[in-house]
Amino acid sequence: MGTLGLGRPGWAEQAARLALALVSVLAGAAAAQGMAATVPADGTGLQWVGRFDPSLAPWHEVRLKSGQRPNTFRFAVWEGVKAVEVTSQASMSLLARPITVDLAATPVLCWRWRIGATLSQADMLRRDGDDYAARVYVSLRLPASALGLGLRAQLALARAMWGQDLPDAAINYVWDNRQPVGTIRPNAYTDRAQMVVLRSGNGDAGRWVWERVDVRRDVMRLFGPGAEAVQLAITADTDNTQSFARSGFADFHFVAPDRPCDQT
Repeated sequence: MGTLGLGRPGWAEQAARLALALVSVLAGAAAAQGMAATVPADGTGLQWVGRFDPSLAPWHEVRLKSGQRPNTFRFAVWEGVKAVEVTSQASMSLLARPITVDLAATPVLCWRWRIGATLSQADMLRRDGDDYAARVYVSLRLPASALGLGLRAQLALARAMWGQDLPDAAINYVWDNRQPVGTIRPNAYTDRAQMVVLRSGNGDAGRWVWERVDVRRDVMRLFGPGAEAVQLAITADTDNTQSFARSGFADFHFVAPDRPCDQT
């Protein structure tokens, strides 16, 4: 994403298009205002942010575009796991919540997820293929020193349209169909969202699998020091490829680097 040409005719229209892209891939933080704060770490290096019950609170659905078909989110006990089941049919919306986490003390995010199958038509290298069977967003607030003039202008316009809580950047952990595990690349719409492939293909489809990611490490190498994690969101995303996905998410928690994930 290039620097915004503030001196050129039509820069406002260009900024508006980029603002919409930012909203779509950074997650709609404005819709999460007023939701319950995260329970702080318990003194043993464990902070829960996603143990689900039938209310799904404090998680909240975020619909990104007017007229876009939304996903369906529901609580389910799936093979004994209390989870969110996401059904996506040529659709896209998020389930999101604000978080307050000390990434110095508890930088590692753990969770389990599952998919029915990957999306055969998806391709993360193309805008029309930017879909995933399962996707976890960690949205970020960056220090002012990390934001150039052009990006500040884009974000200011986006916040005027969508609310002051729109994040500055995001890391998306995805279950892809073709790129190898460990692939890191900018989102097809904007480099403010960086895509990290944790699972690829159907080898682990149809069962629960655990993930453990060092969010602080990823934030440092992708966006630099000083960033804060401000929101967590989950989804399956099928609107671009007009596909179908059924996925599950459960047991999100942050832990200290030397503590294992709580898989009880």
